[in-house]
Amino acid sequence: MLSAKAAKSLAEEAAGLNGLHLRDLLADSARSRGLVYELGDLRVDLSRQKLRTETVAMLLELASQTGLAEKIEALFAGAHINRSEDRAVVHMAQRAEARVESAEYAGLAAFADTVRDSDITDVINIGIGGSDLGPAMVSAALASHADGPAVHYVSNVDPAHLHDVLAGCTPDTTLVITTSKTFTTAETMRNAALARDWLGGRGPGMAAVTAAPKVARDWGVAEDRIFDFDEGVGGRYSLWSAVGLPVMIGIGPDHFAGMLAGAAAMDEHFRTAPFEANLPVLMGMMRVWNRNFMGHAAHGIMPYDQRLHLLPAWAQQLEMESNGKSVTLEGAAIGHATTPVIWGTAGTGCQHSFFQALHQGTDIVPLDILLPLRPTGLHLDGDWAASHRVLAANALAQAEALAVGSPNEAEPHRHFAGDRPSSVISWEASTPFAVGRLLALYEHVTVVSGFVWGLNSFDQWGVELGKVMAKRVEAVLDGSADADGFSATASDLLDRISAPSSGD
Repeated sequence: MLSAKAAKSLAEEAAGLNGLHLRDLLADSARSRGLVYELGDLRVDLSRQKLRTETVAMLLELASQTGLAEKIEALFAGAHINRSEDRAVVHMAQRAEARVESAEYAGLAAFADTVRDSDITDVINIGIGGSDLGPAMVSAALASHADGPAVHYVSNVDPAHLHDVLAGCTPDTTLVITTSKTFTTAETMRNAALARDWLGGRGPGMAAVTAAPKVARDWGVAEDRIFDFDEGVGGRYSLWSAVGLPVMIGIGPDHFAGMLAGAAAMDEHFRTAPFEANLPVLMGMMRVWNRNFMGHAAHGIMPYDQRLHLLPAWAQQLEMESNGKSVTLEGAAIGHATTPVIWGTAGTGCQHSFFQALHQGTDIVPLDILLPLRPTGLHLDGDWAASHRVLAANALAQAEALAVGSPNEAEPHRHFAGDRPSSVISWEASTPFAVGRLLALYEHVTVVSGFVWGLNSFDQWGVELGKVMAKRVEAVLDGSADADGFSATASDLLDRISAPSSGD
């Protein structure tokens, strides 16, 4: 990427912009309004990013020189762009109209309705990574639309996680869904076995969501309770597939279809819109701009919508598992930075924890500030609209304060340098359609930056070494292997773990 002619021009552009302050750039109203982009009620405001309109043109030229258009075309054409696994990338097909009209989707929806119409009071989804983060995030995001059984998510092999959920449920009225692409994920299957023991053959029992239905059958799940999905659907991109079953049970098939429709609308925009008006392309190139040319190693996502409080964790996996790579598609070393560290939490709580560092710390962290313009699902009496106006005021105030600052050389502790970039992303209300559209936007942002960086955003080999090492450690702890080959301090900790506790 950095060898492209446009990259050299962008490096010069970045050096020149370092001498300008965001408050000066924002003083140009024509520039500012020219950096606002829309798709329906979804608005992406890039005016507080450290760039000029000419910078955007240069970034799009870099996109052209790195073959972005051709790569997007290959993605939608079903080419095997996941080269290391020799697979097409098919998660977008999971939200296409054809899938919603398919027999597979009808079967999934019928099962969800059966559960919703039964005496089942609780549904527990056991999964980890993409089998947990996406569905759990959407269940929280669309909680105001939930009218089915209570849905719980268990991911951690820490026994307290499953235990504390089970303690609040009754086997006779609880359905357990085990969600695992391979149906061999160690943490998930250990939790699933514990849940099966807890059920004791009573009540609704278990269901499975997997790309390995035979393995699920062999494990003991009934054939009519196994819901499969294509192996080309990566875990972190899978919430649209049968992996979304617990979400569908909670909010109903109609609302789930609305979420899919929002995502499909973003897919079509991404596929057809010219780059100068294409929201995923523009935001993806912002990711490249801030990481590679402005030198920012982290990126914050701050949803000013409490129900979206899990979105940063979902986006963290999405971006860092997809683009946390150091080799190209061909296996050569990458000579430039790739994914930033993604983090964040919901506003306004974040303002009273780490925003001190964002305003006055030594590192500059670009932000996405997310804001629905209207509240949803507030049915109790009260002036909820007034509270939402306070929420919106805080979101906009933070964006402005970070950019403009408040100089005070006389009192250094009260000096706010400003010049800290953010994008403000707003939409009318957090409906299922709007949430689906927003999540698909972030998926495509990840894909765009990965394409430009020249890596494979659809594999995750870096996850594997830890799994292998964990099995070695487990073998030591269960006495089937010794600690040879481990570091001295690892051996010491293994001895401590194995020693009887003081209560034994």
